[in-house]
Amino acid sequence: MSRSAKTRPAKIALLTAHGQPSAPEGQEQALTQLAQQVSEQLPDWDIRSATLASPGRLEQLMQDGALVYPFFMADGWFTSQVLPKRLQGFHYEQLPSFGQDPALPQLTANVLFQALQAQRTKTLGKPPVLLAAHGSARGPKAAEATELFAQALRPLLPGHQVITCYIEQAPFVADAARDLPADTLCLPFFAQSGNHVIMDLPEALKEADFKGRTLPSLGSSKGIVSLIAQALKAAA
Repeated sequence: MSRSAKTRPAKIALLTAHGQPSAPEGQEQALTQLAQQVSEQLPDWDIRSATLASPGRLEQLMQDGALVYPFFMADGWFTSQVLPKRLQGFHYEQLPSFGQDPALPQLTANVLFQALQAQRTKTLGKPPVLLAAHGSARGPKAAEATELFAQALRPLLPGHQVITCYIEQAPFVADAARDLPADTLCLPFFAQSGNHVIMDLPEALKEADFKGRTLPSLGSSKGIVSLIAQALKAAA
């Protein structure tokens, strides 16, 4: 190995997510663990992480020349307004949000096929898939991103109805989930498992008397680490 190779600076990537403003520590730790897993696949990189909910952490860990990876489902208000404002003065490249990765629909289909395989002994049909997302009262971008994702997912799940619904806007989860069959799979279209996933979504499903199975949030699925690592390598 040449001396220049030994001293070549590591590529820096900063993973950032919304976090949980009311209790930042839990989601901050979860993002830290994700960054550590990504770093195992990119050993020559310096992988950092900071949620927007932890005061000052983003600015403290940011460095000129970094790749900023938004662990968000949509390129919406937080990625287009809040994040650039927080990083004003730094020189960096911001990647598309996690939820916009063109490889994500196929990964999601694989996750759903595995879940369907596990319950195949209980049903011979083509169960519906309830894609439960955040939505937004601030604008249409979050829902538009979810609907575009659902459009990409449907051809990968032939015969399965993919139904979109939202926590913060119509069609609301409680309305969409009502009267669905007991073999329905609900997939939380979320990057992190914050209060929307562990509190709001279960409450809405309970209101609908939903009898189906709820999967972990999409951002916690197997394969997400590799997807992020590939996105960073492609952008470097």
